[in-house]
Amino acid sequence: MKRFRPGIAPTLVVLVLLPVLISLGFWQLGRGEEKRLMLDHYAERRAAPPIAAALLSSTTDPAYRRVQLRGRFDAEHSFLLDNSTREGKAGVELIQPFHDQSSGLWLMVNRGWLLWSDRRVPPAFDTPTQSLNVDAWVYVSPGATFQLHPDAQSGSWPKLVTAMDPARVWPELNREGFAHELRLEAGPAAYVTGWPVVSMGPEKHVGYAVQWFAMATALMGLWLYLSFNPPATLRHRTKNNKKKDTLDGNNDESSQHV
Repeated sequence: MKRFRPGIAPTLVVLVLLPVLISLGFWQLGRGEEKRLMLDHYAERRAAPPIAAALLSSTTDPAYRRVQLRGRFDAEHSFLLDNSTREGKAGVELIQPFHDQSSGLWLMVNRGWLLWSDRRVPPAFDTPTQSLNVDAWVYVSPGATFQLHPDAQSGSWPKLVTAMDPARVWPELNREGFAHELRLEAGPAAYVTGWPVVSMGPEKHVGYAVQWFAMATALMGLWLYLSFNPPATLRHRTKNNKKKDTLDGNNDESSQHV
């Protein structure tokens, strides 16, 4: 029967890496569950009838709620959200202030995606001048962004931006408005809509978790194999040590007899 002889170096590697691999696997499982709950929450809110814009200020959890708006877009202050692609094509998202007449509330409304293949030419869009009835839904960013927010007090319009935080933009426009972005539903004033709720689905997080757990299992298997089957150099060194111990023992006995 083979003896269990774990090496010091492999054991130290296992003690360091194994907890890391297992924790990464459980972290991915947790992220997957968060995404699943987020998608369920989104589906539930999107299936509900739209609420009036006047109720947004008193809503404690506005994320994904459908909202019915009646008012006009502000054509003088348009934001183009950069780094947006659809089906491998580069473009921008058009975001404009919208004044809701029923509530008097200003809202930052994303009208959808615009193709922008030639950066030398500004993307073309138009803004309806008449009063509109439109439906939108509230988009709440899942986390803080480290990108630059638009500076509404400098430069010309429309502004090319890399992030949109309405709560920080309204004071620069000298207005009081809703703190979150609204995304327009398909309709006459909308361009290309259909935003993904999450960039990575729960199934991908589960897949990554399986990979981390598989790596942890492989690491343990390799450590057990090396513990029962040490490398040839280690076996040779062990045999030599045994022979040396035997010779030393024999020499000690000979010395005692003499």
